[in-house]
Amino acid sequence: MHRFFVSKNQIYNKNIYIKNKDFTHIKNVLRLKPNDRIEVSCDGTNYLCEISEISKESAKTNIISTYIGNSESNVEITLFHGLAKGSKMDLIIQKCVEIGVKDFYAIETDRTIVKVNNQKKEDIKIDRWQAISEEAAKQSKRDYIPKIKGILNFKGMIDILKENGNIVVPYENEENLSIKDGLKSVLDNKINLIIGPEGGFEEHEIQALKDIGACVVTLGPRILRTETAGLVASTIILYELGDLGVI
Repeated sequence: MHRFFVSKNQIYNKNIYIKNKDFTHIKNVLRLKPNDRIEVSCDGTNYLCEISEISKESAKTNIISTYIGNSESNVEITLFHGLAKGSKMDLIIQKCVEIGVKDFYAIETDRTIVKVNNQKKEDIKIDRWQAISEEAAKQSKRDYIPKIKGILNFKGMIDILKENGNIVVPYENEENLSIKDGLKSVLDNKINLIIGPEGGFEEHEIQALKDIGACVVTLGPRILRTETAGLVASTIILYELGDLGVI
């Protein structure tokens, strides 16, 4: 069953109105009709709905039942990911949303190939990534659309992380401490995961992260591409902290 996200102002009494691009998708792509059923999510509350009317601008639905969503993890991973070239960031966001990452920042480091040097370019990228996040959230039946919170330089990231703690940094030159062992020092289930760009981090960047309490870990003996590392590290964290495949 297809899932859509709405804001509170689209819910009136026992009806929900699907508008804009979601309405276009319902009408022109899915070709849904009255009496077809869909799932609608708003702020963690889910609704089973039946389409009652399709007009020129919206699909009117009747709420059949209401239930609280249970697809969100109690492990909240914020992924700070080095900007990657081409379509790699699209893939990173899509797959990490599917497995349950909470929110995202893109970061510029010394070795990032991609540089975003004006606000217009940043806004365009964030809008694109947010759309990818929403589509992945729909496909994976999330109850929440992960937010793309911005593009930060390295100092900006450090300033945010100083206030948060629980920082995990996979690094190719770390040989001993695994994520499993590193997570033993985690104080709660809110994790800040830091992934480097193509080429990895500079030594001084790793030192700056260590200086604010980051736990630097290994992902094993093989070097992973940047678009693989974030997905693998997130999956391990979710599994070890009891979200994936653990009863």
